[in-house]
Formats: sequence, C-alpha cells, structure tokens
Amino acid sequence: MTTYSFTEKKRIRKNFSKRPTVLETPYLLSMQIDSYNDFLQQHVPMQSRAKKGLQEAFESIFPIKSHNEMVELQFVGYEFGKPEFDVRECQLRGVTYAAPLRVRMRLAIYDKNSTKKKLKQVVESESVYMGDIPLMTDDGTFVINGTERVIVSQLHRSPGVFFGDDDGQGHSSGKKLYNARIIPYRGSWLDLEFDVKDLIYCRIDRRRKLLITILLRALGLSNQEMLDIFFSKQTFKLNKTGKIELVFEPEQFAGELAQFDIIADGEVIVPMGRKISSRFVRQLIEKKVKKQTVPVDFVVGKFLATDLVDKETGELILAANSELTEELLTRFVELGVKEFQTLLINENGHGGYLADTLRLDETTTELEARAEIYRMMRPGEPPTKEAADSLFEGLFFDEARYDLSRVGRMKFNRSLGREESEGSGILSKEDIIGVVKKLIAIKDGFGSTDDIDHLGNRRIRSVGEMAENAFRIGLVRLERTVKERLAQAESEGLTPKDLINVKPVGAAVKEFFSSSQLSQFMDQNNPLSEVTHKRRISALGPGGLTRERAGFEVRDVHPTHYGRLCPIETPEGPNIGLINSLAVYARTNEYGFLETPYRKVIDGKVTDEIEYLSAIDESKYVIAQANAHLDEHGAFMDGLISTRFENEFTLMPSSRVQYMDVSPRQIVSVAASLIPFLEHDDANRALMGSNMQRQAVPTLRADKPLVGTGMERVVAMDSGVLVKAARGGVIDSVDSSRIVVKVNDDEVQAGGLGVDIYNLTKYTRSNQNTCINQKPLVSPGDIVARGDVLADGPSTDMGELALGQNVLVAFMPWNGYNYEDSILISERVSQEDRFTTIHIEELTCIARDTKLGPEEISSDIPNVKESALAKLDTTGIVYVGAEVKFGDILVGKVTPKGERSQSPEEKLLRAIFGEKASDVKDSSLRVPTGMDGTVVDVRVYTRDGIEKDERAKAIEKMEIDSIAKDIKDQLRIFSADIHDRAARLLLGQAIKKAPKRKSGDTVDQALLDETTPEQWFDFRMQDEAINEKLDAMKQLLEDKHKELQDYYEEKKAKFSQGDDLAPGVLKMVKVYLAVKRRLQPGDKMAGRHGNKGVVSLVVPVEDMPYMEDGTPVDIVLNPLGVPSRMNIGQVLELHLGWAAAGLGKRLAQMMDEGAPIKELRRYLDAVYNHNPACKKEDLDALSDEDFWQLCRNLRQGIPMATPVFDGAEEVEDLQKMLELAELPATGQTHLYDGRTGERFDREVSVGYMYMLKLHHLVDDKMHARSTGPYSLVTQQPLGGRAQFGGQRFGEMEVWALQAYGASYTLQEMLTVKSDDVDGRTKMYKNIVDGNLKIEPGLPESFNVLTKEIRALGIDIGLTQD
Repeated sequence: MTTYSFTEKKRIRKNFSKRPTVLETPYLLSMQIDSYNDFLQQHVPMQSRAKKGLQEAFESIFPIKSHNEMVELQFVGYEFGKPEFDVRECQLRGVTYAAPLRVRMRLAIYDKNSTKKKLKQVVESESVYMGDIPLMTDDGTFVINGTERVIVSQLHRSPGVFFGDDDGQGHSSGKKLYNARIIPYRGSWLDLEFDVKDLIYCRIDRRRKLLITILLRALGLSNQEMLDIFFSKQTFKLNKTGKIELVFEPEQFAGELAQFDIIADGEVIVPMGRKISSRFVRQLIEKKVKKQTVPVDFVVGKFLATDLVDKETGELILAANSELTEELLTRFVELGVKEFQTLLINENGHGGYLADTLRLDETTTELEARAEIYRMMRPGEPPTKEAADSLFEGLFFDEARYDLSRVGRMKFNRSLGREESEGSGILSKEDIIGVVKKLIAIKDGFGSTDDIDHLGNRRIRSVGEMAENAFRIGLVRLERTVKERLAQAESEGLTPKDLINVKPVGAAVKEFFSSSQLSQFMDQNNPLSEVTHKRRISALGPGGLTRERAGFEVRDVHPTHYGRLCPIETPEGPNIGLINSLAVYARTNEYGFLETPYRKVIDGKVTDEIEYLSAIDESKYVIAQANAHLDEHGAFMDGLISTRFENEFTLMPSSRVQYMDVSPRQIVSVAASLIPFLEHDDANRALMGSNMQRQAVPTLRADKPLVGTGMERVVAMDSGVLVKAARGGVIDSVDSSRIVVKVNDDEVQAGGLGVDIYNLTKYTRSNQNTCINQKPLVSPGDIVARGDVLADGPSTDMGELALGQNVLVAFMPWNGYNYEDSILISERVSQEDRFTTIHIEELTCIARDTKLGPEEISSDIPNVKESALAKLDTTGIVYVGAEVKFGDILVGKVTPKGERSQSPEEKLLRAIFGEKASDVKDSSLRVPTGMDGTVVDVRVYTRDGIEKDERAKAIEKMEIDSIAKDIKDQLRIFSADIHDRAARLLLGQAIKKAPKRKSGDTVDQALLDETTPEQWFDFRMQDEAINEKLDAMKQLLEDKHKELQDYYEEKKAKFSQGDDLAPGVLKMVKVYLAVKRRLQPGDKMAGRHGNKGVVSLVVPVEDMPYMEDGTPVDIVLNPLGVPSRMNIGQVLELHLGWAAAGLGKRLAQMMDEGAPIKELRRYLDAVYNHNPACKKEDLDALSDEDFWQLCRNLRQGIPMATPVFDGAEEVEDLQKMLELAELPATGQTHLYDGRTGERFDREVSVGYMYMLKLHHLVDDKMHARSTGPYSLVTQQPLGGRAQFGGQRFGEMEVWALQAYGASYTLQEMLTVKSDDVDGRTKMYKNIVDGNLKIEPGLPESFNVLTKEIRALGIDIGLTQD
C-alpha cells in the first residue's frame, strides 16, 4: 500500500516510470554539509575526535618546539563557543555567521641542566581564543559579511605518481618521449623524463634538468648498485685460447634474432639470423642448454656489469659500465681473466638507458651529487656540505615540507603495483627507484601511460578540505612567531595565551572565505540554482587549471564521467567543460574520488544490494545499463546485453554481467533530470535547457509543471526554501508569517517544549534581487508528520519545484512576429499576472562624520517642496507601504557645507532666523532612474554610543514584540500540556489536602473546575508518588518559564545594543523596494529544452488564434525553431501537456455534473494506472475527504511525471492519454484566426508547455544617456549602463561616416558629442539660449596624444600662423 505525505496526497503526480525505485535520491546537499561537519567535528567530544579537519591541522603543526628544544607548546584539544547572532541576524547586520574557536594548550618546559630530557614544569592553560570560524547554515551556505556564499568543490589532479608521454610533440621526428611525475599534496614536484637520445633526466619543481643518476647518487646509490638494481646480467667464460663461452639462459634471448648458431647436442637448433621464437625457447629449455660458444663480435660493444679487478694485485682492470672492445678482450686473456659479466641490453625490452645516462654523469660521490642539486635549486650560492644535505633532505624527506597525503600514498602504491594502500607521507629511496623502474618498463613497452582526464586520477576537494588548508596556512604563520617567543617563555613566566597571536590564523580563514576564487556569491535566483550551485564542481581555482591553459581533452566528456559528473550541464563559453555538475546519485569516497552506486548481480540475478564504485574500481567490472529487461525474479531476459567494460560500451552475454546501474537518471545532474523527454533532445539544446532553468525568475503565483519528471519534489525538499515540520503534531495556529505546531507527545523529549514555532520569511531580497516569500500550506487542526511541508517558498507549489507557468502554446507563424525565435504572447498572460515577478531592490543611505561636522538624517531638507516630503516620517525616513517612483526621496539627509564669507545682511538674517538652513546641502537618498515600487522594509543601524531615533526604536519594538508573541505561544501550549497531564493524574485520587475538600475525598472534575490549574500543584494526595510527580511538573513549568524569560532578555539586549558600523559611519538606513515586473516585449523566455526567445509583441486576446471551442492560445511559437535545433522533447511535452490539461478538464466537468465519488475514483484509476508496467498509484488508500481535495486540485490538469530515459512512450502512453482526454491522437487541431475568424488551412500542434521567464529583463537592460560622467584622462563619455555611459563610436563607425561623406555628422561625433570640453559646454549653453549652433574645438584626445609624444622626448605642439 502506498503511503502519501501531507502534500503528496493533495496532488498526486502520475508517473510513467516502468522501473521500480531501487535507491531513493540521496540528500542533494550532503557533499557540502558532510565535508564541513568532518572539518569542524563540532559535536564530537574533544577526546574522541578523528584525525581529520581542524584536528589534523593542529596535530600537524603542534607541538611547537623552541630552537633549543627545551620548551614546547603542546595541543590538547579545541572547542567552539556559541555564535553571537543567528543566521537571519547576521544577514541583517552584515556580519559573518561564525563561532569562536577556543584551543586548550599546555606549555612543557624541560630541564636544561639534565643530561636526559627531563620535564621541569608544565604550564596548564585555560583555553586560548583562536579567532572565529565561519559556520555552515543548515542549507550548506555560509553567511560572510551578511551575504550568503557557497564554497564550490574543486576537481584537481590527485596526488601520486603519473606516467605520460608528450605524444610526439617534443621533437620534430615525432618520437614519443616518456615521463613520470610525482605530485605530492604539499611540497616539491619531481619529474622524470626521457630526452631524444634516450637519456633519463629529472627536474625538481620544473627547474633545470639533471641526469637521473645524480638524483640516485644523492640518495646514496653507487654506480655498481645502480647497475645491479636496473639490469639483468650475462656471464661469459674465457679460456686461455681466447674462446668465449656464454652461460646460456634461453629466456633472455626470446624474440631476438640469433647472432650465432645455437647448438644443442651437436645439432643446430636455431640457425644464425633466425628469430628465437617461444617454440625455440621451449626446445632449448627441454634440452637443458646451459652454455654456448659465441664469436668475439657478439661480445664487442657490450658493457661490463661489474668492476674487473686483478685478484693478485687488487688493481682495477676495467670499471663497470665500460664498453668492451677486441683489444680489451685480448688483454683479458693475457691477464688470465676467466669470467666476466655484461649488462643485458637489447632492443627487445631491455633498454640500456640508465647505463648510457650513467656514463655521462661526472659526479662520483653522494656529496658531489647533492652539491649539484643545490646549485640547480639555488644558483649563485656556494654549496657547503650542511647546506646541500639540509636542502636535499628538506625536498622530499621532511614531513613538515613534503606530504603525499593518504590519497597520494594510496595512488602511488597502486601505480607501482604494491599491495598495501597505507604508508609514509614522505618519499623513500625505494619509491624513487620504483618510479624509475616503471618508467623504463613503459619505455620498453611493458605497461601503459596514465590518462590524466580519468576520474581515477582527479579527485574532489570539498569545503572542509579547503578550509583545513587555509587554516593550516594560518597555523604555519603562527608557528613562526611562537618559535621566536618560546625562548623567553621560561625566563619571563609566559603562559600559552601570551605566546599566541591570533591575527595570522583569523586572517587566513577570513581571506579564504571572503576572497578565494572558489568562495562564490550564491546564485539565489530560484531553488534549483541554489542546489546546483552547491553541487557544482570546478576545475578552476587555486591549485587547479586556468581557462587559458586548459586544452580540449580536459574539457571533454570522459567515459568515467558516467554516473559521476553530468555530461550535459556545463556553461557555454570559455568555461565549458571546466565547470561541471555532480550527477544525481554521485558521492565522494574517503579519498575524495567520485563514486556512483550499482546493483550487484549474483549468479545472473540482479539484487537490490547497492555498492558504490569509484572510477578506479569500475573498469574491472562488466556493468549493465539500468534499462536492461529483467523478469520478475531479477534475471536478464535478453541473451546479449549492452554493457560497459574497461570504459568501452560493448555487447556481452548476460552471464558475464557483474553490476547494473541503479537508475536511468544516474548519468545526469539535478537540473538535467528536471527536463521531461530529455532523451529526445539534442545534447547542445539540453545543455542550454538545464542552464536556463537556473535563470528562471520566481513568478508571483507559482504553478507546478503539468509535465514533470518526478524530481521536482526532491529538489524543492532539499533546497531549503520550504518550511518542513521538524516534529509531527497538530497545527495550532497559522497566519501569513507564522505557523505554530503542537507536537505529538511521543516526539517530545522529557522536559522539552511540546511546541514548534516556524517564522516564515516574507518579501525578503535574495542575492539576485528576486523575492523570497513563504506561504503556509496548512490550516489549524491539520495533522502533520515529521518532514511534511508546512509552507511553500519561492518557485515552489505544494512542495514541488515550480519555476515557470503552464501556458497554451501553438506552433505556427504569425505575421512575422515570431521570426527568429521571437515569442508572441497574448494579453491575457500579462493580465492574469502569469509571468509577473517581484524584484526587491536594496537602497542604502549612510550618514558619515565629515570634517565640517556630522551628516544628519532628517526631514528638514533645504529647498525641497512639502509634497516631496509627504512620504517621509518625522525622522526623515520613508514609511513602509509607500509607493515611490523615480526621483522620490526615500531618506532625507543633509550634509554640512563649507563656510564662505558672508555679507553683513546675511549675518543679520542668520542671527535672527538661526543658522540651520544655509550651511547644509541636500544629499538625500532618492529612487534611482527607471525604478518604481513599494517600500516593503526599512532597517536603521545606529553606531554604538549614539542615541537611536524614533524610527529605529519603533523597528526594535516590533522585533521584540514578535519574539514576545512566540514565547507567549510556547508557554501557553506548554502550560496547557502540563495542566492536561496534571488533571489526568489527579482525577479519581484520594485527597490528603485540597481547598473545600476533606481528607479522604476523591478529586473530581468539579474540584478542578473550581480551582485554577496553578493551584492544582499545591494539592496533596495520599499517594506520595503522585505528590512527587506534581512537584516535578511544577518545577518543570517554572524552569521552562525562566528559560524562555532568559532567552527573551538576551534577544532584547541584542536589539538594544548599537551596531558595529564601518569607521566614520554614524547611521545607516537600508530601504527595500519591491518592484513589480510584468511580462513585456524585450523580456527573455524559454522552455526547458533550450528553446529560448524574446517576447516580440503582446497581442490582444481577441486577435490571438483560437481553438474550435473558442479557447484562445496564450503563446505562439515558430515551428521552424524545432527541426534544426533537434529538441523534439518540446513537441512531446506539448502533446502530453495537452492531454494532462484535457484530463483535468474532463474531471472538472464530471464534478460539475455531480458524478458520484465511485465514478470519479474509477476515472482517476483509469488515468493513473492505465499501463500495468508503470508505477501503480493506490487511490483506495485515500479517504473520501482526501479524495475530494485531490479532485479539486486536479481540475486544472493532472500532473504527469516522465522521468529521463524512462518516460512516456509515444504510442502506448501519449496516445492513450490523449484518447482518455478525448483529444485528437495526432496532438493537432484546427485553429481560427482571431482577427478574421477564418480557419487556418492546416492543423496546428497545440498543447500546454511549461515556459520560464528568465532573469534577462528588458527593464534591466534598457538604457539611454543624456549628459553623464566623463573619463578623467580622455574626457570621453564612460561606457555601460551601470556608469550611465554612452555608446562608443569606434574606428569602424568613423570609416562608415567617411564613406558616406557625412562630414558635419562626423565632426559632431568626434568633438562636441565626445571629448571637446569647451565645445560641449558652449553647445549646452547655446541650446538653453535657443541658439542651435555648434562651435567645435579641439578634442581632448588630441592633447592626450601630444602629451604621450612629449613623454617620449619629442617636443610637439600646435603653432598659430
């Protein structure tokens, strides 16, 4: 049986999905919230915190030791204080929502005189304040200086070792040069690379390259050790006659050409010149061939593997790695050398690259090698042994400066084929040797290079990790200052508090949150844009890529993006592919790699067991897609199945499948999963569709989409704009700004409040100036469960995301007004306020302390008419509710003017009438150009120490009254609950002492009615247990009363204190204007399929084309916008939308005709459950009352959900719906011309489409300049609407006028209309005088040019003849 939530049962969405939901959509903001919780570990006890986040940052820096190591500052733990203001107060006051961090430390002082390290004393510390740490709000955002910001996660290259090649770009021959790069999380990069001559070099931090052998030698390896590690050997035996025998190992020769006859038992097995195949190798092993006589030519040119030493004299005959010649071999015979070894080097997988490199290496000792590295890192400085050693050790072997991190070590070990994933954060000798070995193996053809764009090589850095890095930077700065002070700690008796300077830590954290490239101003256009912004993954930012350097490969969709990053949602333009969105089900694992869920397949049966796989693990498995056909037992119905294996799409037999996708929408992001029929849209248009949904402006009346995908509810619930019940209960009272819930008894904790009060947000400004407004959905007496929606927010309708409006659309041309994607709209759409939006503008007026005296906010403004002050109150501030237009005064403000000398008459007048009026000028805040609206809120901020004006006090009183009302309601419900429990406890009990009753009487209802509930607690019963319970209840009531009273006093104190304003600011007034914007020509609109356009004309209703029943269409779109764009999804949406509205219309008709409830149930059952394969809706679970409410809500149309890649089929679903709605199965109908009444010849596609109004409004773009500001140097008008600028008349425009020979126009353009200062001033005077003449002079840009040439030392000037 289906269970519906409070809002779901009011409007059930018909779902066309044919696959069961195996895994519910995870909480969409969990990545942000979990990451920051892990960083803070705020609610974890101090002793049991894991080594991550803040804890790890502290442990990596502490203990801090003094230079002589006799004093050390140790870290004990940290804790957070309570934030000073809550989120809403922080937004209003413009401060950061943060909690103070206090750290417990201890100072350990060791005995200097003792030979062993012996503790002398320990200075225990109280907690030390270490600055404020911003806290995350419940919705995954931060409030920094009053504005909501989001920290975007970063996709960066994972630490570890990567093998690559230059793809033949490095040299003209096109030869591939292989390289390896060891990237730590923190520290110096180490690059190893081949050059054209096949020598191996290394670079440290991309500096000058050195031979690899210098690095190996600096690690302590000798020539002999290097040769032993990197080469196999061949042993030769010499006899006195000079005959050379090779100790024969057949495997060493596999795949080579035989350079001599290979003989076994006197028989030639491999003749000279033949390839030694694996068959020959097998034969030779079987015949146990152990030695072969080889010609001298075979040995000449080989390299000696070990030093040859004369055993008698101990003299070195020949050094290892020397080339053998015929002369040397002859000498060997003379010296009686019986055996020598050479390096096994051949073309067949045994390259001699390291030996070649070693021969070029001029260093001989470890010290020389380290000195060489020192010279490369610090050119110009003479190396000493200590300096060279300390620099080299500090590069890769010092934990303070180098850290591979857990991820880096895991990736490093995996890359080198090691089993264990844990290990040290620094490099070891074995690590570097291992990398060189693998690089040589890759060059020899064993192994492959890494794909840097593979998501196994890129990881996510989330908020918590980035905040930890910022905090660590602050701690490193702090460490330097503490080290210097530690020496004096003992002598001066310092405590940890004296040693610590908080500034560097606070500054580092503040800098990260307020100015990091990844700390972004939240996109708050609508709930979807908020959710998407928090799920964004950027490859840009510190430690990431830059737009200019990122190539095509990084931006491209990679097979490993499947189920992890959305292939559709990414910006158009320079950031394409660099900014991505997380796929619906994706999450990060402990190492920061993206994982996606799969269903496990066991013995050919698909189970409901879910396993998350990262891109590294995934390639090993065969994975079926979510739309594979299964029978009722979960077995595959088809023999061959479309699968993914090793990042390729292939057909595989069902027996080989190991995993299966959990859902068809697994591969797309949240925004893309909101596009119905996405599978029928071209990817480019789907990209525009998902991006444009984020730009939709919340409309005045939200309207759910008739055709959705079922994700609308998920997005709205997780976005944080709805008000959800924290606990279940009964609605006690509701008004437009507050909901009070009396909580169920079983959900109230002992001693807790049984009441929840939800204050709704009313007409508040979002970051994008759109309006945030919440409306209640419940009525008093409604029963709600935990998690039910109590109030809708912006762009939500009954708990579902509602970004636009359902409108009746026809696809047909209309007199050229829908040419080139223009949109023709009916006047009715505008009249019904379908796309009317409210925008809230914030205007600020600041009164400062000037040199001449303070500015004043007042209604006494010089030279202003009385009528202009009509909307101001006595303090000079506009009242809430006033309708204002351009030029109206919002806040009256006067600024002192400079003194000027006065005539005796003026002095006399000032002495008589006072001096107020003349020495101040009007600097009031007025409504800017092109804006009009209603004042919805006013906020007054007064500096501490300055008396608040009447308006500020009135606002303060209103806030305090609101809190008092909440507390009163909480107490009322809590008291009623306690009294109710007390009454139930007392009834029927034997009395010991009670007013007007004798001992032994029982308590009845009459006694309770005669006395007040407060008196009940003083009753005494004969049962002592009941008396104790009564006392406990009384105490609980008193405690709660005190607690709420304290809370009230605390809030009141906060309001009455002054505000922390910027230096020199005495008072600040913020006025919020609500501006209503109707749909008008020039506004941009779009559907969800990338079908965007601009409104070209608003046509009277009577002129619009209409259907046969007289219904005029709302919007006319151009049919030519569909075929070339290949977004057919919009046409299918049109048909299904028409069916949905038609079904609603039929239902309304049946209700109006008085059809019995059984018939309505039967009809709706036919609609909801027409296809047995689709999701079944259990309408019988609804009571008659709930069913009637459902029917009332479906009159306008039955909402449908067609999930992406698993939606409605054209024939079995779409046509069936159109039939049920009694509409033509073609989805087309005849239309009539509204102006002539004639029928159009062809049938037209008509239906309901969900259209959005985008945040590109003509009101924000239209602009005209009169006289405005000019640039200081060139004296030319500024550009851009924000600067009230003009349009540039550029070089090419000048050519056009020259071509026309329009000399006067050209002169005017280049002089008086631009930068001829005198000419334009004269022209202005002439126009005022009515004399329409111009006298052009010299353009200022000419003077700029002459000055520029003079700066070059050439004297240039104008001479007059």
